[in-house]
Amino acid sequence: MRMIMFFLVGLLVHVIFFISIFDIYFTSPLVHGMAPQVSPLPPPASRLLLVVADGLRADSLYKPDANGSTRAPYLRSVMEETGSWGVSHTRVPTESRPGHVALIAGFYEDVSAVAKGWKENPVEFDSVFNESRHTWCWGSPDILPMFAKGASGDHVYTYTYPAEREDFASTDASRLDTWVFDEVKSFLQSARVNSSLMSSLQKDQNVFFLHLLGIDTNGHAHRPMSQEYLENIRLVDSGVKELVSMVEDLFGNDGRTAYVFTSDHGMTNWGSHGAGHPSETLTPLLVWGAGVHTAQRVTEPQKYSDGYLQEWQLEGLRRVDVNQADIAPLMSSLIGVPIPLNSVGVLPLQYLNNSDQFKAESMYSNAIQILEQFKVKYNMEDNNIELLTISLCRSLIGHALEGLSYYHTYDRFFLGCSVVLGFTGWTSYVVLVILKTHVSSKTLWWMGVGATLLIGMFLIIQRSPVTYYIYCLLPVPVWYSMLHVAVCAYVPTSTHSSLQLKQGLPLLNQMISWTTLGSSLFVPLLSSTRLFHRLLSIFLSLTATYLLLSTGSEALFPPVLSWLMFVWINIEQEAMLSQGISGRQELSTLDFSENIDITKIRQLKLDDIRRSYFFVFFIITAFFGTGNIASINSFDPASVYCFLTVFNPFIMGGLMMWKVPHPTHKHTTMSYHMKVHYRVDSGMLHFFFLVQDYGSWLDIGTSISHYVIVMSMTIFLMLLSLMTHILTSGRVSLWRTRKMHFP
Repeated sequence: MRMIMFFLVGLLVHVIFFISIFDIYFTSPLVHGMAPQVSPLPPPASRLLLVVADGLRADSLYKPDANGSTRAPYLRSVMEETGSWGVSHTRVPTESRPGHVALIAGFYEDVSAVAKGWKENPVEFDSVFNESRHTWCWGSPDILPMFAKGASGDHVYTYTYPAEREDFASTDASRLDTWVFDEVKSFLQSARVNSSLMSSLQKDQNVFFLHLLGIDTNGHAHRPMSQEYLENIRLVDSGVKELVSMVEDLFGNDGRTAYVFTSDHGMTNWGSHGAGHPSETLTPLLVWGAGVHTAQRVTEPQKYSDGYLQEWQLEGLRRVDVNQADIAPLMSSLIGVPIPLNSVGVLPLQYLNNSDQFKAESMYSNAIQILEQFKVKYNMEDNNIELLTISLCRSLIGHALEGLSYYHTYDRFFLGCSVVLGFTGWTSYVVLVILKTHVSSKTLWWMGVGATLLIGMFLIIQRSPVTYYIYCLLPVPVWYSMLHVAVCAYVPTSTHSSLQLKQGLPLLNQMISWTTLGSSLFVPLLSSTRLFHRLLSIFLSLTATYLLLSTGSEALFPPVLSWLMFVWINIEQEAMLSQGISGRQELSTLDFSENIDITKIRQLKLDDIRRSYFFVFFIITAFFGTGNIASINSFDPASVYCFLTVFNPFIMGGLMMWKVPHPTHKHTTMSYHMKVHYRVDSGMLHFFFLVQDYGSWLDIGTSISHYVIVMSMTIFLMLLSLMTHILTSGRVSLWRTRKMHFP
């Protein structure tokens, strides 16, 4: 009973330690209660058209093709004649939701979203859409709803296509963008015969938002260098050209429309995003129309030393780079609405074509808006600082941002010290319990030695004759699992071929995949409980599922690891057999009143330590060999194409979470009888201080996964040992056979 209470208390302590990192590292930096700030001068634009080409890399738009011609002639003409351009530097995680939040709300990823999923921001926030008079949005159901939900009032209107259209196996994902352009055209045409709608459109501070997902979807499915991805850029360019013409015609070419074209994130050459590679963080930014500088020709070398100007053949055009969050105050300034309350963006003055007074007032509003956040964080009641110049405004913005970061992490040291004391206290308590349990009673010590010898002798006596292996055939489920592995090796190949031909996911392949997944834990229970029969059945069943979730050479990892562990088990069995007869029997007959062979005792203990380290090595290799839980935040959707191709983050993430522990489970199944305890808590503090709340979701997730893995190792092994016991000792009989005895 005391041991049960001990394990329950230990479980509670570990749960508390796990929850502590979310209170210390992953609290929302957003604050509320600030007063909105806006320039008192009239804005240059009455309306804003924002176009976000999801997943568009900067080089894919700016760099000429092999023939020296551009893929986007209209947008290129904007850069060379009517507008300003640059590179928008995104921050990790380079995902769609945080990217759009940075663009439209002006702040970067809210780290408290670590446990909230991809769909919505965990805390309500202000945005350019919320501050506008009206906002009309067209695009993906994954992005638009969160801006409508957070808006005060009902002035944000969203038009989305069904989620089922976001299919990576689609014959042409560019149809998503075609749908958006067609809907916007229809909307503008209807305004000509709808006086009420036209009246709303004629008012100032209006925003039109187009979210174009086709480029991102084609990039995931076919990679950014594919013809599908590049042709989608041409489609977007022609669509923007036609749309601008319709807008100007609808409003009588009044010169009061501002245009912003950009992307939420880029994409790697292998079709993923989420981390911090330049191909993911460098996105295009084009701004033109009312209140924006036209193209600026330059003859002197520009300040950028990354070599992109030469590669893109744009050395003669002024390039103005910004941070992604800077676009929110830029849009607010152009149409004269308050900067979003939680924005940390700095107004890029180089884009504005207006008076110095307007720039100064806009910059002042930007500075006060950020200072308001600092005041709320610091709980100040008033402020006597007078900001007179743009340079002072920039300085104040920097200090205010530092203050926001300081007070956001104000309690981190105190809470961290508390957790350290908890860790050390718990570790000390565990050591005391172990010492008390194992050395306080001589009788208890002898009982432990006796039990060890009995178990060792029982395992030796129960060895089966060789004839049993000759007479007994491998059970049918084992052979079934081997015809099964062959099928599961064929399914990914067949699926890949079908997707390459743009024929979609074959229904038969999908049915085989889900059936295999569902039966992978049940089939081993039908086989013999003999060690290698059962281990082979488990290996084949789990390998079948792993093959379906593999994208390449990673499929070789489980067989190689399993072979290595089979060899390890054989070596350990031989070692335990030789030492179990001589060493352990000798240890049981030791007379402590006489001289003791200390060398023999040390050797036995060293063998135990060696087995423990090999166990830890294998389980870490199994878990991190082809990735870990953190990689789910930046995964290649091709891994789950055998199961589904329609975008569903929860099912896809669940399949990846099922895939990652597979090798770990195989290892524990093979070695669960070798006990490893009390070597985990010492590493907890090390990984506790390595938890980070910045960087990509991959970086954040990696730090969390390291901490959680080390902290919960003991509990994890206990649960796996329970499952392993069921898989290795339990057996399910689908029918009964009568055993016949002959005289």
